Amino acid sequence: MKPLFMFLLLAASAASFAQMPKMQRAEIKTPGTYCLTCKEVIERIAPQYVDGLVKINVLFKQQKTIVQWRPDRTNLEEIKTAIANAGFDADDVTANPESYKKLDDCCKKPEDRKVKPAPAKPKL
Repeated sequence: MKPLFMFLLLAASAASFAQMPKMQRAEIKTPGTYCLTCKEVIERIAPQYVDGLVKINVLFKQQKTIVQWRPDRTNLEEIKTAIANAGFDADDVTANPESYKKLDDCCKKPEDRKVKPAPAKPKL
């Protein structure tokens, strides 16, 4: 009786595992990411709003974000919206204006910063 029960349990778990959809992966353009603070904000906030977001990695020097998610729980548009709600543009989804206002100065577009960057020194 015990071997039969173990076999049925193993078969049921294998069947449920076989039906799990394959993870999806995408690259999202995030042009407003300039520093580690931007990276931390997106990587901390976005997963709070998206069930099924498995991995998020902001590559701020390349101004892109790599995401991996479970398609049975979410989709790419929801992930882009979560990034936009954190205050950053995500592909064609514009940043939420209220969230953008709350970002640190270093995470804002250069034209919106309180302290403007120093002009480049001419080469001699």
